[in-house]
Amino acid sequence: MRNISWKQKIIAYYVKHLYNSFTFYELMNSDNNTFHATTICCVKKDKMVAIAGDGQVTFGQAIVMKNNAKKLRKLSNGKVIAGFAGSATDGLTLISKLEAALEKHEGKLLQACVDLAKDWRNDKFLHKLDAMMIVADSENMFVVSGSGDIVEPEHNVVAIGSGGNFAYSAALALLQTNSNLNASEIAKKSLEIAGQICVYTNLNISLEVIE
Repeated sequence: MRNISWKQKIIAYYVKHLYNSFTFYELMNSDNNTFHATTICCVKKDKMVAIAGDGQVTFGQAIVMKNNAKKLRKLSNGKVIAGFAGSATDGLTLISKLEAALEKHEGKLLQACVDLAKDWRNDKFLHKLDAMMIVADSENMFVVSGSGDIVEPEHNVVAIGSGGNFAYSAALALLQTNSNLNASEIAKKSLEIAGQICVYTNLNISLEVIE
């Protein structure tokens, strides 16, 4: 049994009673888009953008295949960070496609995401890829989905994957109530809290940061 501090208990209580209200995240984690592979959370605060992801890969409903998978990447000479939830192979394919789009558009993230979303939606091969991505630079943060959607979060926080609802609620609570934590600390603590609740999320957390 993991030891949980009183602060984490308060935030976990807050998370459990709030996450169902976020209809966008219900959409992201509907039956057609549920990934039992990871949780990814991205936070922007002041001049720092941080993305955190856990390392668990689960086969089916119960078998943990890997505990230290890394699903985060820095792209465009470190100016863009990205994380994926879903199939590892599919996620890496999308990362590669995004990197090519960034080169084509000289590092302009929005244009690169639009190109990727169009290809993902229309290409017969890409359309079958089972993954979802968060991408961010110093100015922008987006979720890119296989349905061709590009969503910009409202509160400088976004999360996807099996524990996405929990991580999002925890990050939003920390962002709004604890001014002493930076974006990296908030992203990491949010994954730790999600790991206390979601069985598909572990505490082997990796981070990528843009400052």
